[in-house]
Amino acid sequence: MNPAENKAPHLVTLMFLSGLSVASLNLLLPSLQNIASDFGVSYALVTLVIAGYAGMAAVLQLIVGPLSDRFGRRPVILTGLAVFSGASAGCLLAADFATFLFFRMLQAVIISGATVSRAVIMDSYGARKGAGVMGYVAMVWALAPMVAPMLGGILDELFGWRADFWTFLSIGMALLALCWFDMTETNSNPSGSMLAQMRTYPELLRSGAFWGYTLCTAFSTSAFYVFLGGVPVVASALFGITPGKLGFYIAVITVGFIIGSFVAGRFSTRHRLTTMMLAGRVISCGALVLSLALVSLGIVHEGVVFGAVAGVGIGNGVSAPSSNAGTMAVRPKLAGSASGLSGALTNAVGAVVAAITGALITADNAALVMLAMMLLVTAVGSAAAVYVRWGE
Repeated sequence: MNPAENKAPHLVTLMFLSGLSVASLNLLLPSLQNIASDFGVSYALVTLVIAGYAGMAAVLQLIVGPLSDRFGRRPVILTGLAVFSGASAGCLLAADFATFLFFRMLQAVIISGATVSRAVIMDSYGARKGAGVMGYVAMVWALAPMVAPMLGGILDELFGWRADFWTFLSIGMALLALCWFDMTETNSNPSGSMLAQMRTYPELLRSGAFWGYTLCTAFSTSAFYVFLGGVPVVASALFGITPGKLGFYIAVITVGFIIGSFVAGRFSTRHRLTTMMLAGRVISCGALVLSLALVSLGIVHEGVVFGAVAGVGIGNGVSAPSSNAGTMAVRPKLAGSASGLSGALTNAVGAVVAAITGALITADNAALVMLAMMLLVTAVGSAAAVYVRWGE
């Protein structure tokens, strides 16, 4: 047993940290119109509550990871939770939109919960067992986007949109107390200074294995962004799916991811990282190739399209914990920095491919373009996994 496991935080703590990091983005989705009305601003402006938050979170991932390598995991997580709780109170009490938006951007610091938690897992369990633990944590990460908007809609309807921030404040304070007692320091070898740490970055950035693991994660995850960019057109143009039912169809890929993450949690400890990565890539590519072949033959059915999407979710769930673990295992002393850089790159690649999908897709080519784009990015992720396996 890795001695660091003795001081590892409980799995439920890591699950809550990752879940809040995701839920904080989209709990507000049902309340955007009411927020705009209360502050007297346009809906276009109030979308900064989501888009600006996501952009800030991407930037902060590049900061909190290195900070946790230098100063330790515990102080970064505790500080992030304290700032998040204070920012939630600021949003709750804001009297104008500018003040509200300022504190909303500060809430993005909760991304440290997900970024640093991955480094904590690597510190405590090592690469192979850590991949299994990440599989279980990833189940919560996938479930949160499904549950959070439903909870937000109920809270808004019963108590108004500010109830969302009462919820954030309560959960943030409760999680801060939990981490205060449960989150021991797992970084046993922090860098002596930020300058000394920066001198070690070229080792990480020159590593082919690091980029192989990272690109596998980024492009595999990008299939989800392609799906989000194309599914509204596919749903309405091909199958006449109403907006009210669309959410259930979007959940297909998330449910698949949860199933795959559970499989990863069970089997990652028994197999090499690259074995799990390649298994996930085979599942995803196989599902997409079969679906594309059927669509090309004129067999366009909801089961054909969304069945392939579910397969992609399962494949991503199987491979993502291992590719994430591999990213941080290349240079364990820089696990936090690797986690942050990988997360930021994944978001950036996802944003680009979603934009490309939106530009290419039409009502006439919806299914083919969406599935082809998903296969393209999945194939790039698969090539990265093969590269890492070949390097072994």
